[in-house]
Order: sequence, then structure tokens, then C-alpha cells
Amino acid sequence: MNLNHVSVFLRVVELESFTAAARHLGLPKSSVSRTVARLEEELGVSLLQRTTRQLHLTEAGNAYYARARLALTGLEEAASAATNSSAVPRGIVRVTAPANSGVLDLVGLVARFVRTYPLVHIELSLSSRLVDLIAEGFDVALRAGKLRDSALIAHKIGGDSLALFAAPSYLRRRGRPKSFEELADHACVLFNGKNGKAEWRLRGPSGDEQVTVQGPVSVDDMTVAQKAVSAGLGIGLLPVTAVRFTAAREAAPSPVHLLPDYASSGADLNVVWPAARFQPASVTIFRQFLIDELTQAWHAG
Repeated sequence: MNLNHVSVFLRVVELESFTAAARHLGLPKSSVSRTVARLEEELGVSLLQRTTRQLHLTEAGNAYYARARLALTGLEEAASAATNSSAVPRGIVRVTAPANSGVLDLVGLVARFVRTYPLVHIELSLSSRLVDLIAEGFDVALRAGKLRDSALIAHKIGGDSLALFAAPSYLRRRGRPKSFEELADHACVLFNGKNGKAEWRLRGPSGDEQVTVQGPVSVDDMTVAQKAVSAGLGIGLLPVTAVRFTAAREAAPSPVHLLPDYASSGADLNVVWPAARFQPASVTIFRQFLIDELTQAWHAG
């Protein structure tokens, strides 16, 4: 039996599309379709039911997929063990992260990693869209917020909260708010504001409270919001960990934490990777490095 045929079939099932599998494998769609057809001829059974929009495994196909996946993974792991037993990690690791994750100093992390492993090349892609790791061939990703893709394995780095911050320069001009209600009389940096206003709901000593705020600027990127607050444009509702990371790297005065009894829940940060894909040593080593470094930084201080 041709193991290449089996591998192509597995990729079609995992990506749920001949087109996506062809793109991932760098092959024409017609070649992928013919390869699966040859595998079905070799086995003498139909593995997939094809419709104009979807693929469905037959009963025989479902049983074959489960056992073939385990068998091929075992062969890949055996090959990796033999290849990497005496060799240093090498190759390309493709990494994607949110566009506003620059505050995590990913470039600094990558720089430290490649100094230790100079034969590994890191392709780092920052994007504001939700990247499909499997279809687009990424090995590792940083994800903030709830995870919906069951085909991914996730390692939680930590959870964050949002709190109120302002630059010292702003507080010198406008003073410090003494109550939650006073925020309505201050200039605020609005994240996804509408018509110069936004509703802020935070947990306080008496439970959830809400206030309508306004300000000179609205942004759709949290890193930009943090920069606007640091520039003295107004009070901002910012991720606490991001503010701490930035303060540790930059010599500029840190924003002042206001009304510390008020906060709201932010997004969890996770390192994620495809569950069904074999990964070489270069990927697994970088992934663990990323988890270790981010976890240490997240929980420091």
C-alpha cells in the first residue's frame, strides 16, 4: 500500500475539503482527488461520500481513518526519533499571533530562541483575523479569548483583567477621579467607541456598575489604546498584564492605576497548535520555549 495515498486521504479528512488539502500539500486539486480514488480502489471500498459542498466519511472510511491516523502518526514519530536523536533542531517554524500582541515582545522571544537554535527559522505572522492554522499551514499560534476549534490543542498561559489607567501628564491637567461616576466628566480613550462615546461596565465594591464615557479618540486595537493613554489623551480601560509588560520594557513613566476597586474580566491567553498534525523537534522545542517564557513573564511580579 502506498503510504503517500494514505497521508493525502488523512489530510483531506482533517481539512474537510479536497481544495484545502490541495492548498496545504501544494498539489493540484485533481491530483488529490485521484490519489484518494486510487486508495479506494486499492481497498475496494468507498471512504468518502462527495457532495457539491461537503465531504462525509462512510462507515468504512470512518473506521479506516481512525486506525490509519494512529498508524501514520506512529511512523512519523519513529522517523522523527531516528532523525533527531543526534541532530540539532532545524527547519522552519510558522507562528501566528494577534496583531496587538506586540506588547508581549514576541520579537525579543524569537531573538533569544534563534540565538540558541540558529538552524531554526521562525516565520512570525501578526494578523487581526482569526487564522486557520491547519488550512494555512501554521505550527503554533497565540490566541486570546475563547477557543472554539476542537482540532486545536491549547495551553493556557493566564487570564487577564481590565482596569482603569491614565498617564501622569493627564492627571496633572485634569486631576484624578475620586469615584466611578466621575469618569463621565473625564476624557477617555475609547476602545470600539461609537460617536465619541462608550459604555464601561466594571465590577466594583457594590457589584457591577456602568457609566457612559466620552473622549477625543476611539480605536479598535488595544495596543493603540494603550499608547493613546500613555500619550495623555485620556483615561483608558486597559489589560493589566499588557500595561505591566510595557512598563517593564520602556523608560517612559508608567500609567497610573485608577480606582483599583474597579475591574472587568479580560481575555485568556493561550498557546495553541493543531491536534492532528505531526510536528518536528524544531516546532515542539519552540512551542515549549514560548509556553515557558510567556508563563514566567505573565506571572512575574
